[in-house]
Amino acid sequence: MGLEEWNPGRILQLSGSYWETCTLHAAVKLDLFTRLGEDSLNGEEITGRLGGDPRGVSMLLDALVAMKLLTKADGKYSNTLAAMAFLSKDSEQYLGFMIMHHHHLVESWSRLDRAVLSGKPIRGRASFETEAFLQSFLMGMHTLARQLAPIISETLDLSHRHRLLDLGGGPGTYAIHFCAKNPGLRATVFDLPTSRPFAEETIKRAGLSDRIDFLAGSYLEDTISGAYDAAWLSQILHGEGPDNCRLIIEKAVSALEPGGMIVVHEFLLDDSRESPLFPALFSLNMLIGTDDGQSYAEGEIRDMLAGAGLKKISRLPFQGPNDSGLIVGTR
Repeated sequence: MGLEEWNPGRILQLSGSYWETCTLHAAVKLDLFTRLGEDSLNGEEITGRLGGDPRGVSMLLDALVAMKLLTKADGKYSNTLAAMAFLSKDSEQYLGFMIMHHHHLVESWSRLDRAVLSGKPIRGRASFETEAFLQSFLMGMHTLARQLAPIISETLDLSHRHRLLDLGGGPGTYAIHFCAKNPGLRATVFDLPTSRPFAEETIKRAGLSDRIDFLAGSYLEDTISGAYDAAWLSQILHGEGPDNCRLIIEKAVSALEPGGMIVVHEFLLDDSRESPLFPALFSLNMLIGTDDGQSYAEGEIRDMLAGAGLKKISRLPFQGPNDSGLIVGTR
């Protein structure tokens, strides 16, 4: 952008945009949208439900009206349709877990300059630090995957596959949707032991415990047992450096039968690494919280797959939110 686009007002708006972010985070942390529900209440009534200070609550409510997440009429506040759909726990589309995951990252992002100068992480992996962080991360991933999985299930042809490895699959959301779409498919979710309770509960709720099992382990340290004709690697490579990414892919390939395929789902940079914006910013998130993690360019993923002996490598016609994409290769 030139000087006209980057005027002082736009730069200052960008600089202070975290105020709006923190307002949303506070409302979700207080579970305001769920507590308000379908009611229309005045500030005093909402203060009573939150157990807060009238002055502070009224300021938050008016800010949320300005953000168009609440409406206000005759002194009473109501959720907008968007707030009911995405910010109330009563909705199946609730995004609050991912929002809380973002909230847990705020403090470390405020120290990005230190990570840039040192080249080292300034926090542990956010998903591992506390039980609350783990729950927000796993359930946030589940919410996003639940929205994407039906779309990916239409793009990715698994109709002739019989045994799927969902590597680093967390709560098993993708395995659930892939098995629901393909009646002849069985799956194994391979992830750390801490993910097991979330995965088994999610799989049980889907009624697929007889077709999806959970195998505890580390894809960096442990051997992957079993024989599969498909492997799904969704958003796990960005947490590692290139050497570990190659190791993960090689382990997945070793568990594949001849003719088996690997599908990598990642936020993909173009080969210049200069765009799109979200994968470029996401690399900084990995700098803050991992030793070697980063976003990867499409060409880099292709080279890793080719280096593991895969053939017929291609990018599928899928464009996810935040520029996620699918790259597939066959053994």
